[in-house]
Amino acid sequence: MLRRGEIWLADLNPGKGTEPGKTRPVLVIQAQALLDAGHPSTLVIPLTTQLVDDAEPLRVRLSPSGRLHRESDLLIDQLRAIDNLRLVEGPLTRIGKPLLQRVETAVLDVLDFSQPSV
Repeated sequence: MLRRGEIWLADLNPGKGTEPGKTRPVLVIQAQALLDAGHPSTLVIPLTTQLVDDAEPLRVRLSPSGRLHRESDLLIDQLRAIDNLRLVEGPLTRIGKPLLQRVETAVLDVLDFSQPSV
């Protein structure tokens, strides 16, 4: 069963335009209630090993842990829903609550949900 905060390998092919493609790690960020209900798709954030320093909120840096062997950036602006059949292996690792809170803040900033709409 998928858990929020886990990193899985996902087959994101075919990528189009600026979308990240190939099989790569993704962070599961969907609400646990939807995951527990067996929802057929999952909200994820792809990872890349092409690092860009000081790029928050567009990117959040992850250190290697578990079966994630390389330092990686979360591509916050590439948040997407994927069919669960695209998830091919995992979990590779799980991020801690403080890092998940940084990711949540970055997502809110990228979506401009950090301030109430007028």
